[in-house]
Amino acid sequence: MKITPEHNERIAKMTFASVYPHYVTKIERKGRTKEELHQVIKWLTDFDNEKLQELIDKKVTFETFFKTAKLNPKAELITGVICGYRIEEIENPLTKQARYLDKLVDELAKGRKIEKILRS
Repeated sequence: MKITPEHNERIAKMTFASVYPHYVTKIERKGRTKEELHQVIKWLTDFDNEKLQELIDKKVTFETFFKTAKLNPKAELITGVICGYRIEEIENPLTKQARYLDKLVDELAKGRKIEKILRS
């Protein structure tokens, strides 16, 4: 699928707080824990639980969320298809970062081992 400028803008303006409950629901429905989700988010962004909660409470956009993040250098090892898009072909950095997070949450929900998710 081709990513449009409108798609990139929609991702940038979406709040992390609006998506986070869906992440929690998805992984808990599959028997994973919120702690595991936070571990995966911390690996990608370097946000501890306190910072994550602060960003949720402030209802920051994905644009602000990822501008604030210290992205893990191994994030570029996250490849594959998520939401119909091949991650390694996404050109917009913010959209790519949001899809990194989606992919990690998806892998967690699918039961992949944490060590594999964290590309260790």
